[in-house]
Amino acid sequence: MALAVVTNAVERFFGEDDIIVSKTDTNGRITYANRTFLDIAGYYEREVLGAAHSIIRHRDMPRTVFHLLWETIASGREIFAYVVNRTKDDAFYWVFAHVTPTFDANGRISGYHSNRRVPNRESVDRIRPIYAKLLEIEAGAPSKTAASTLGRQWLAEHLERERTTYDELVFSI
Repeated sequence: MALAVVTNAVERFFGEDDIIVSKTDTNGRITYANRTFLDIAGYYEREVLGAAHSIIRHRDMPRTVFHLLWETIASGREIFAYVVNRTKDDAFYWVFAHVTPTFDANGRISGYHSNRRVPNRESVDRIRPIYAKLLEIEAGAPSKTAASTLGRQWLAEHLERERTTYDELVFSI
């Protein structure tokens, strides 16, 4: 039986014109969070600066997608993704994230920058079954490493069956 994505929690929303912005160092530690980030996540700035960005990782967000995200930006490329985040009081909120590497004057990655917007609700409804399947696969794996490997394998096979790429999938839903 597939796991239900985002269970037993209250969903929070932010304005259509609002943009959640955060920046991290190369280790994923938050170096900047805008007011919208702080308001929706329910944190004070002093609580998030220097904290791992995973402070807002929701338990129903597949590790597979985060590993794909980090692999992509660490290689110097941008990525778009639908992400379910967790608030300080364990509520959740969906975002359509655009994450990019930040480069120093020598062309080396010096950090990461993320802008998140309100996602289209139909898109969230279409990504949920994919995330539910990934969560099911991850939950059945013997380790976190195996969970990510098995999840990536299933995702690659799913994309091949659909004759699409991850980027094309994200923009098609």
